[in-house]
Amino acid sequence: MKHASRLSPVRVRPAAGLLVALLLAMACGGGHPPPRQVQVPPRLDLKQWGRVGLIRFTTEKTKGDLDQVATMRFSENLLDAQPGVEVLEFGSADSVRKRLGEKQSGAATAQALGASRRAPVVFVGHLKMSNVTPSGSLHGLSLPSVEATVSAELTVALYSTETGGTLWRSSGTASRKVGGLKIVGGEPSFSAKDPNKEYAALVYDLVDYVTRDMRPTWYTE
Repeated sequence: MKHASRLSPVRVRPAAGLLVALLLAMACGGGHPPPRQVQVPPRLDLKQWGRVGLIRFTTEKTKGDLDQVATMRFSENLLDAQPGVEVLEFGSADSVRKRLGEKQSGAATAQALGASRRAPVVFVGHLKMSNVTPSGSLHGLSLPSVEATVSAELTVALYSTETGGTLWRSSGTASRKVGGLKIVGGEPSFSAKDPNKEYAALVYDLVDYVTRDMRPTWYTE
């Protein structure tokens, strides 16, 4: 009597090296390197000049110390974004601007002041307040203190002291409801000694926006 032979199943085992490679690939997320953050240099790199001039911003349709507040905020943002750059603050340029026949500080004013202080480039800025709209049923702006929606526009330019050419320009607009706004002669007034926080915040937002080109950015690679 013949007996049928039984065949044992064949077991195939992967090579030890291949198994280790598969385990490592799984541990490393399929072999792809982890994402990394890459810094992009600022669009406006001031370190190439080392020293920059800054004329106090001019203002329109507003009274008080808003020119100082806007200029100081701009200087702080610049120094924070690009440490190592020297900022020469010229203060008001009204006398120079009027002598040169400019309604607002421009290339001629920047050249005159920049050359006197050996600044290769000079920033100038102009802050214009507009559309002061009282809230509620108020008509006009004859009251000493009102709640109003204020709109503002800030324009800043960088001029070459040597040629007077425009090297960079940025502008922005913003609106904000301001409570307890002081009105002097039909125009909003700002005092640095007794500041209106909402009014100052409006200016800060504008300055932060126009200085965005001075800050480096990041992206994930």
